[in-house]
Amino acid sequence: MPTSPPRFLALAGPTASGKSDAALALARELGGEIVSVDSALVYRGMDIGTAKPTAAERAAVPHHLVDIREPTQPYSAAEFSADARRVIGEIAQRGRLPLLVGGTMLYFKALFEGLDALPPADPELRSQIEAEAVQHGWPALHAELARVDPAAAQRLAPNDAQRIQRALEVFRATGQPLSAFHGAQRSEGWRPAALLSLEPTDRAWLHERIERRFDAMLAAGFLDEVRALRARGDLHPGLPSMRSVGYRQAWEALDGQLPMDQLRDRGVFATRQLAKRQLTWLRSMEREVIPCDAPGVVPALLAAARKALA
Repeated sequence: MPTSPPRFLALAGPTASGKSDAALALARELGGEIVSVDSALVYRGMDIGTAKPTAAERAAVPHHLVDIREPTQPYSAAEFSADARRVIGEIAQRGRLPLLVGGTMLYFKALFEGLDALPPADPELRSQIEAEAVQHGWPALHAELARVDPAAAQRLAPNDAQRIQRALEVFRATGQPLSAFHGAQRSEGWRPAALLSLEPTDRAWLHERIERRFDAMLAAGFLDEVRALRARGDLHPGLPSMRSVGYRQAWEALDGQLPMDQLRDRGVFATRQLAKRQLTWLRSMEREVIPCDAPGVVPALLAAARKALA
């Protein structure tokens, strides 16, 4: 692996902004390979609800960091950063352009800015904590966290399962609070030649696309996909994979916790909230904005990409 980062491009934007189609066009024009920056696309068996690239799309342009985990397995920003660096290096060695594409802004931040030197994940500890959560509930584990790491507990909601789990895992593995690792031996970030961001000038345009996409997912058999995941017997709604937008609402509807006739509206609302959070993240990042609701999106992206790479 090279000591200095190879040149790569990044394409971000909120969900339903047209990133996937634009990325395929960019990759074809620039001789690129796509590296997914998406916390749900890593999971096998989660295809419809994640709008995963089709087999034909993946045959036309190589995609990386897709289908690399079972939905039982958490996948962290640190793991993404390490995997992305490896894949970027491999693509560059082939003389191709790495093109990072997605909407998981925490992953972009981890790669661009580096990470604190946290201890690696411990699958045995994670399973133990998950079992305790099933028995006692996440608020009880949040209360335990408040005793051993009050600073972390104060930042987290009592049902923030993924972060409570990680903070407890770190404490049980090391005997030290999460805050003890902040700023220690921070890895250097890898910056792209440019971060291009597809953002709407009219939020209503994005909302309409979100609705159409959720309707298309339902028509394509999204509920059957979630039924199949439930039938495996090794998944539960506390897992990061099953807390993904859409999957959480579908699981609740199939559990009877959410009236089935409310699934569509709840799913659309949750997706809109996700898009809002993504846009908030993006506003804090140095980027070049390309309006995704204007004509000529791909030519504008190509021009910006070529300029950055020149």
